Order: sequence, then structure tokens, then C-alpha cells
Amino acid sequence: MQLSLRTFTSLVEDMAATVQGRAAKLVDFGAGSVTRAILEATASTALWLQYVGIQILLTARLSTSTGSDVDSFVADYGLARLPAVAATGQVTLSRYAPTGSASVPVGAIVRTGDASQSFAVTADATNPAFDVPSQSYLVPAGVASVTVPVQAQVAGAAGNVSAGAIVLVGSAVPGINLVSNAAGLANGANAESDDALKARFQAYIASLSKSTLTAVEAAVAGVEQGLTYSVAENADEAGGWRPGHFVVTLDDGSGTPSDALKSQVYAAVDAVRPIASTFSVQSPQVLVANVSMSITPAPGVSKAALVPVIAQAVTDYVDALGVGTPLPLTMLAVTAYGAQPGAVRSVSLVSVNGDPVNDITPGPRQTVKVGTVTVL
Repeated sequence: MQLSLRTFTSLVEDMAATVQGRAAKLVDFGAGSVTRAILEATASTALWLQYVGIQILLTARLSTSTGSDVDSFVADYGLARLPAVAATGQVTLSRYAPTGSASVPVGAIVRTGDASQSFAVTADATNPAFDVPSQSYLVPAGVASVTVPVQAQVAGAAGNVSAGAIVLVGSAVPGINLVSNAAGLANGANAESDDALKARFQAYIASLSKSTLTAVEAAVAGVEQGLTYSVAENADEAGGWRPGHFVVTLDDGSGTPSDALKSQVYAAVDAVRPIASTFSVQSPQVLVANVSMSITPAPGVSKAALVPVIAQAVTDYVDALGVGTPLPLTMLAVTAYGAQPGAVRSVSLVSVNGDPVNDITPGPRQTVKVGTVTVL
């Protein structure tokens, strides 16, 4: 429906014309007159009612709703906005003099150099230094450092910090003096946007009561933000023919999604799978991309300062490619130019794994991740 909206002035003018048309003699509408005051007060109320009507119409449809109105709309159908995801990664804690033993407890805090982002040490039973009874990482005498997993204390994309950004030990950890992160932290994501939630709602509605490919994909997409996946029908885990079986290949950006995440996806898919069918959820096969390129900086730009910026931008771009998404060589040059706009004059000799010609084209069960980035 198309609304015919009125301004305050047009409302007053129309009311004045109506009053004058029904009056037997000339009516005083001059500034300060009682009649004009009444009309302006009425117009103000009408303007407010018009605004209320617009708000009602906007919130009555999902496509024009925003914020909490989107949440309440989809909640009636059993759907909820996906929450923000905390960034994760590895940091190395070290000391000046490894004469005695040290212990790094789970929950110990480290921070970025500007103290804007904090990260807590998390438990990893597969780490050789992790001691389950004490829930800490042990650093024996004579050992200078230990590498431990951390997670951002505040979920969101702001936790995706670059390599070398974490330099402050925020908790008192006896025997530990320094901290650093050799690689950037990743996988952090803000809460699902309105547009993303609306798109997922459409897929959700389309998949209800249907054991279809759309239903399976909607189930996977509803587990967590940042997931990429492919679904292979009538196939086994290796790609061979297997009637009645399908395989969900899943990646969370790391190339090695956790068993807990795969279990969550399995449960979600199991709720919508066709009867008498079987399926599995697996990690992708990682294709390592060793990237090399040569750059010429713009006049006045330090090449030494530009190299790590480009290397990080290339790493972020490649690692964000989803399952089955190709890596075009041309996009590596585009990423280098865009890493710091105006700072790169030229990019040449771009190659991946020593090949300057061919793109990397993964299969439906594969994903591309950076091995090394060499910027000359």
C-alpha cells in the first residue's frame, strides 16, 4: 500500500480551507489567533498519528523491520538471531630466565598493545603442556616458552587481531614475562545482521516440512555464523557412489572444525534429513597455498612497513574462502593493491605453490588455506 503522507504545513492549510469553506463569514487565521492555535495543535496530533501508522506498517512486515522488531518477527516462527562469535587463536607466553618452573592457568588474560582487546587462555587437553588436574599449562625449568590457545573475552569481529598485536600479559602469572602471537586471531564475527537473518528466515520457511537439500543447508547455516559447507548426495566421504547417503563437508574458517561443532551440525541436519537416508559430517581436505609476489611501493611509502600489511591481507582473503571456493591468482594482486590503498604502485610475479599461471580450484570437499606468504 502506498501512503499519501502530509506535512505539518499542508495539514494546517487543508484544515484552514475546510473551516473557511464552512464558515458564513471570514475567519481569522492570523498568528496568535485562537482558531489557528487549535488547527496547529490538531495538525501536530495528526502528524504524530501519521508517524505511528508508518511505524506500525514498517514493523508489520519483515522486509521493512529492523533490530529488535526483526527478532520478535522471526521468534514467532521459532528462529533466533545468531549470536556474535569470539575470535580464537594461539599465543606464546615466554620468560626472560627459564630457571624455575611456571604454570599458566586457564583463564589467564592477555591483551593487545593498546589494551582494547582482551583474550583468555582456554583449555586444550591435546596440548602436551596441559595439566588436567590443575587446569593449567606447565612450563618446566629450562623451557623458555609455551604456546596456548586463547579466546576473545568479548565476542565479535573486533577480536580478529593481526599477528604481533597481543603483547601485554594482563594477569599476574608468576614466571611469565612476555606474550606474543605469531599468527593473527580469526573466526570472530559480530551478531548476525538484519539482512543475513532475513535471508536465513526465507530459507528456513522454504525448508519447513521438507527433507530437501534446502532444508539441510538451512539447518547447517543455522548452527553458527561463518560456516561454509557443501552437500554431496548419493556419495560417500571419499566421493564414491553410495545411494541414499549424503556428506556434509564443513569449515568454520580454520580448515579443521572442532568435533563439538561437527556434532552440533550433525544434530541439526539429523532433525531434517529424509527418512531412510544416512549422512555424515566431515572436515574439508585442506589445499595449502604458498603465495609469492613482488611489489613496488608508491613513492614515499616504506616497503618494510608495507610487506606485513599485504601479507596479512592476503592471508585473511585466502583463509576466508569457503569450501569448494576457487583461489584466482588475479585476486591475490587485487588484495595486495587494496591492503593499503594508494601505497602499492605495482604487483608482479604472483604465483601459488610456484605456479604463476593456474588458479587453485578445490573440489566440493576441499578448501584453500594459506601456508606461507612471501612478499618481495
